Amino acid sequence: MKKHLLTNLLFLIALVFTSHAQEAIFRAQNIVSPEIREDGTVTFRLFAPNANSVQVTGDFLPSMKIETPRGPMDGPGKNDLVKDANGVWEYTSTALTPELYSYSFIIDGFTTTDPSNPFLIRDVASVTNIFIVGDGQADLYRTQDVPHGTVTRRWYDSPTLGMDRRITIYTPPGYEESTEKYPVLYLLHGAGGDEEAWIALGRTAQIMDNLIAEGKVKPMIVVMPNGNVIQDGAPGEGSLGFYKPQFMIPKTMDGTYEGAFKDIINFVESNYQVKADKANRAIAGLSMGGYHSLHISRYYPNTFDYVGLFSAAIMAREDATGKVYSDFDKTLTAQKENGYKLYWIAIGKTDFLYEANKEFRSKLDGMEMPYEYVESEGGHIWRNWRVYLTQFTPLLFK
Repeated sequence: MKKHLLTNLLFLIALVFTSHAQEAIFRAQNIVSPEIREDGTVTFRLFAPNANSVQVTGDFLPSMKIETPRGPMDGPGKNDLVKDANGVWEYTSTALTPELYSYSFIIDGFTTTDPSNPFLIRDVASVTNIFIVGDGQADLYRTQDVPHGTVTRRWYDSPTLGMDRRITIYTPPGYEESTEKYPVLYLLHGAGGDEEAWIALGRTAQIMDNLIAEGKVKPMIVVMPNGNVIQDGAPGEGSLGFYKPQFMIPKTMDGTYEGAFKDIINFVESNYQVKADKANRAIAGLSMGGYHSLHISRYYPNTFDYVGLFSAAIMAREDATGKVYSDFDKTLTAQKENGYKLYWIAIGKTDFLYEANKEFRSKLDGMEMPYEYVESEGGHIWRNWRVYLTQFTPLLFK
């Protein structure tokens, strides 16, 4: 009888334990995070009953200064979550302006993603969750019920670099059925990025689809190359296999990419229905991509009628000795004298490249070289670069 009672007791204990365990699993799987409310506030939740502290960090919080190899820069802020009796940590933001945001959790000092949110993006070697709040500007980053373009990853031969290389290309809605020829925007990424950056972080396909549907942008082809000349493709997508992406890799910004850029133009104009003239070519990029856009457009000074510098690095490093960087003023003058329709510069007020851009604008002023200038809030962040893309593309091919 005692043995029977003991067996029943153990069974009940096991049943209670299993029930609690299943409840915990069920509760963890059904957590909603982030929960976006109509008033623009966002609640983040994490089931972590054994954690001592949980924080959320992301670009929706007020920025804070962080030390980097390039000096102090704006970085994402942090805020504490509070744990309830069920082991669920929670934090609710203030009302956020319409935008695409990224965030991560910090659990007892360890930064990780939100297990309740499967939507992720990679920026260099960091993977973060994303969410979209509100309408207006944020609607441009959503997949709307409009005609859609096509995004392809192609491989092109680069004789200058001696390899086949991967490239991302957006063609506008209806391209496949059309006999029309289209203008081309060459859109370049920043340091640490690759041919995936603008399409993933920049939401290029969504932005182009939506602006074309609204009639604000002319249908165009957008070409997004890999600016790292030692890679044939993005990490995990090329012949080098799986490896940790780095911010600065060998031969970054040494003139090799600029010197080989005609290989990309030749591929596009040989394989796509394009208007192959200066009036129908634009080049733009962010940070390192802005640097490349500046130097490519003056190195080939009669090639592009539209140039966009988004938070651009400007002058070559002292150890950069490539032919591309010689005769800077002479080639810039040739670009001016050949004429162009738009030279567009944009940067945030707290960007670490702000002063360099200010000095460059002074040089252009001294040369009486026309340009348009946009100054925004914030620093060296994707939030600005997405906005710049939505401002720059409506100005093209008029």
